[in-house]
Amino acid sequence: MAQPPPFAGRFPPPPPPFRAFPPPAGPFPPPAAPFPGPAARPGPFVAAAAAAPPPFLLPPLPPPPPTGPEGDAGPRFPPGGGPYFPAALPFPPRPVAEEEAAAAAQRQQDELWLSQFLGRRRAAPPPPPPPPPLAAASPSSARELAVEALGRVARLAALCRALRRREAEGDEAGWAQAREEAEAVRRELREVVRPLREPGYREALRRKAERARKRRLRLQRRKQEAEAAKEEEAARAAEREAKIDQWRAKCIQEVEEKNRERELKAAADSVLSEVRKKQADTKRMVDILRALEKLRKLRKEAAGRKGVCPPPSADEAFENQVESLKTLLKNRTELYEAEERALRVMLEGEQEEERKREMEKKEKKEREKLLQQKLEIDSKLFGDPDEFPLAHLLQPFREYYLQAEHSVAALIQIRHEWDQYLVPADHPEGSCIPPGWVLPSLPTNETWATAVR
Repeated sequence: MAQPPPFAGRFPPPPPPFRAFPPPAGPFPPPAAPFPGPAARPGPFVAAAAAAPPPFLLPPLPPPPPTGPEGDAGPRFPPGGGPYFPAALPFPPRPVAEEEAAAAAQRQQDELWLSQFLGRRRAAPPPPPPPPPLAAASPSSARELAVEALGRVARLAALCRALRRREAEGDEAGWAQAREEAEAVRRELREVVRPLREPGYREALRRKAERARKRRLRLQRRKQEAEAAKEEEAARAAEREAKIDQWRAKCIQEVEEKNRERELKAAADSVLSEVRKKQADTKRMVDILRALEKLRKLRKEAAGRKGVCPPPSADEAFENQVESLKTLLKNRTELYEAEERALRVMLEGEQEEERKREMEKKEKKEREKLLQQKLEIDSKLFGDPDEFPLAHLLQPFREYYLQAEHSVAALIQIRHEWDQYLVPADHPEGSCIPPGWVLPSLPTNETWATAVR
């Protein structure tokens, strides 16, 4: 019993049968065996004997057929048909004239149908060019579009005026040409304003314009802040320079004053030393005159014991000369004493001024010390002014407690309120008004200390 071919379901259905055409007329003879027709071909799988090869394997190739005398090859299929192509009778050949007539008729029908199709087909307009891609919405591009659109509008208005003028003149050719130009300009205007009509374009443009405005304001604010900081820095630098110049001028003035005082003191000392030297010379001369008078008196007495007496004119001349010298020395002594007193007064004045300056420096240091203590007390009561600016919540209380320092009316009111509580000195519950701020006592426990800090 013959077995069915394996894997029958995996093979595709057979191809359609080939159509055998008669060989064309020519100098070459027809092949020995024509191609078998579809009725003579078996199905895709034919039952075979057990010794036959499987149907899905190709049979061995036969030897090549001999070529004809004209060099044309014979049939490319085995003459017997083989296991897959059994020999069968070919289709009856048709005459050549009938084939040519049928081909000519078919060609004529095809040409007629094509001409009718092309005649019925309407000439389609060329496809419109694709619209250019929309540019991103930006103030610069919108400005360019607006300028371009305004140019087109001006051009269109000019063409409309030209159309009215040509219509009034009756120039139909010129009117048609102007109309075509106006239509072209209108189309260009539509293409120009097309991005402006896109949905979301104006919103995106508004957002970008708002962003640009905010950025411009931010840059302007930063520029103003930079200029203000630069001006503030310049003002601080000028203030520092002014303080440095003031301090240098003060130091130079102090050095000059010290040098002047030193020079004045040295001059006064030198003048005083000269005056004292002159006074010493005058005193020595007075002593010399006294010694001279004593010497003459002794010599006169010795000469009188010897019996020699000088004339009275000599005594008178000596007395006159001594008196004149005494008067001169007395005047010089008084002058030197006056100069000494003046120098002493000047030195005492300088010393007094120096003592006053020392006292002023000492008082200034005391005032600065008291001011520092007052600032410390104020910082304890009202807080550090550096840590607590003017806009702090404690500023109203600070202004309330310090209003008497800036207003006389507030001082009088506060004093009047204090005067209401005045009592006699011997009152048992009376106490004196504190001279300064009443400082708070130290915290009594750690919890209160943490709250104070």
